[in-house]
Amino acid sequence: MDIYSAISSNRWKTWSIMVLFVVFITTVVYVMSRAWGLDSLSLVGISFILAGLMSIGSFFYSDKLVLATSGAKAVEKKDFPRFYRIVENLSIGSGLPLPRIYVIDDPSPNAFATGRDPKHSVICATTGLLNILTDAELEGVIAHELSHIKNYDIRLMGVVAILVGFIAILSDLFIRINFFKNSDDNKGNAVFLVIALILAILSPIAATLIQLSVSRKREYLADASGVLLTRYPDGLASALEKLAHDKTAPRVASNATAHLFIENPFDNKRVKNLFTGLFNTHPPIEDRIKILRSM
Repeated sequence: MDIYSAISSNRWKTWSIMVLFVVFITTVVYVMSRAWGLDSLSLVGISFILAGLMSIGSFFYSDKLVLATSGAKAVEKKDFPRFYRIVENLSIGSGLPLPRIYVIDDPSPNAFATGRDPKHSVICATTGLLNILTDAELEGVIAHELSHIKNYDIRLMGVVAILVGFIAILSDLFIRINFFKNSDDNKGNAVFLVIALILAILSPIAATLIQLSVSRKREYLADASGVLLTRYPDGLASALEKLAHDKTAPRVASNATAHLFIENPFDNKRVKNLFTGLFNTHPPIEDRIKILRSM
């Protein structure tokens, strides 16, 4: 897939996911309201409006929410001159506007990009990453993140992060309400109650699988695009090796935003099997390194 195909695909998938989110939430609320014997039409109308607003809000404000939940702080050139200089130089080389630059005070090495387009983009790195990488390695990581910006991956993955998190919260809320609600109130709606419970349990799983489907292939493309910018694949390969060997637990990352990072902050490096691979937000880091070393 070339960059133009990636951009077109990301735009289409972003809008598709936003529409599907509205339909999904409206359907779930309808089933839940029937299960609880409430006014279905009124609740469906309200949920349709709220889900629509949530989708639009995730489009415009996902970066702010992601940065807030990550504990990221905006920095200036005087604060992190090396980091700032590398982002500046690579932004010029890629023809992109200079992203806003943020840092997370976290010893676990990682980085991500977010925003809705190149003009409203952010690059963020942890202090752990900045402390352990050489200039060449850091250039590889930043070039990777700039590729996510250029390909509009940031818009798609930002929207997914917020909507997946919202579905998880909504599912938990529905399960708690069903647990505490008097079963005598639901005798006439037993079928809908069963369906409601199934939806509440399966919804976060389905949302997570959607999250995974939009992130894995994009990591390979961003790796390759980043190498085209730096002309030095060993820089990114060496950086990924350091991240793979690091055992520091992240302080502030969340499951909803894990797919944004260059490496999954919750990846269990000691357990590798089919099940964990299915639910990993990133392709195996060993495979990424192998491809980079072969370039």
